[in-house]
Amino acid sequence: MTERLDQPRELTPRLRPYYDPEAFGRLSERIARFLGTARFIVYMTVVVGMWLLWNTFAPYKFDPYPFIFLTLMLSLQASYAAPLILLAQNRQADRDRVQYEQDRMTAERNQAEIEYLTREIASLRLALGEVATRDYIRSELQRLHDDLTGRPV
Repeated sequence: MTERLDQPRELTPRLRPYYDPEAFGRLSERIARFLGTARFIVYMTVVVGMWLLWNTFAPYKFDPYPFIFLTLMLSLQASYAAPLILLAQNRQADRDRVQYEQDRMTAERNQAEIEYLTREIASLRLALGEVATRDYIRSELQRLHDDLTGRPV
């Protein structure tokens, strides 16, 4: 049977589990934020130190001297931490890009308003140049008064 291109496909059940990318992104940001703290470094140092002490001095050693299991655990932690940190950085870059676009639009709007206000001020200055000011009228009245009283200017 041929598929009709004018009809939507029927939904088929998913074989893979569904996950919310936004929720996963928020979780990765929280993990990345924690991995970048001094608290994480202290916790990791304490765990590694206790691991080494236990496997060096305890009678039951679950990971003897070359500490291969510890190396495996640290590699596993690093292999998960790096992609989570990159995902968090990508999300931050996306937010920065949106913020940059909003800032650019705000700056353009502010620039247009400044140019409008500059033109308005210039037109007001031109209009004021043609209007008699209080000082001009006062000086003219003073000159007329002096002419009428006969005082020399």
